[in-house]
This record gives sequence, C-alpha cells and structure tokens, in this order.
Amino acid sequence: QVQLVESGGGLVQPGGSLRLSCAASGTIFRIYAMGWYRQAPGKQRELVATITSGDNTNYADSVKGRFTISRDNAKNTVYLQMDSLRPEDTAVYYCNAGVRSEPGWRYLELWGQGTLVTVSS
Repeated sequence: QVQLVESGGGLVQPGGSLRLSCAASGTIFRIYAMGWYRQAPGKQRELVATITSGDNTNYADSVKGRFTISRDNAKNTVYLQMDSLRPEDTAVYYCNAGVRSEPGWRYLELWGQGTLVTVSS
C-alpha cells in the first residue's frame, strides 16, 4: 500500500519553530512534486509550499521567509521547517505527493493523514 506518513506536529509558543516530516512508503517508482497544505478550523485547505522533483519551490505569501520546504529523494521524504511561528499558523498540516506506482506505472495523488500544529502561549 502506497501512503504518506507525517510526523512532527505539536504545540509551540509564538516565535518558536517546528519541523514537519512526511515519508512516502510502498512500491514507488517515481515521485513528482511534493507539498504541504494546511486547514485551520472553519477554513478551507490552503497551499503552504510545494517543491518539484528538480527542487524548485513555491510558497504562500503568508509563510515566505519563515517556512522552508525541502526533500530527500533517497528517503522519499519531504520536510517543512517552520520558524517564527504565529498563532495564525495553527492548523492541521497535510502533505501531498504525486507518484508513479504499480500496477502499470499508474499515477497516484497521495495525501497524508494530517498533523496538528498549534501555536499558542
């Protein structure tokens, strides 16, 4: 079974840092773009950051300069380093990836189960 498993969420004070990880497992032939999204209570899911297989990155304006997305292709893992966290960053964070898997080199868009990040004093 191909899946994404996230880790690293938790409670942090304003101004603090957290690092999220998301590992893809199962039979994977190739991973294309990977990304992080978030959903705050009562709001729609929104893009946080994406990274292509060639390490091109894209960020939401609200996190530019504070968050850094990276990936380790050898480990099929994407990371989100979050610094200078604010209360408005509180949300469930989901990772996303486009992969090629079996059978037949099929394309799958995967989502993680979500990890809660709470920024509060």
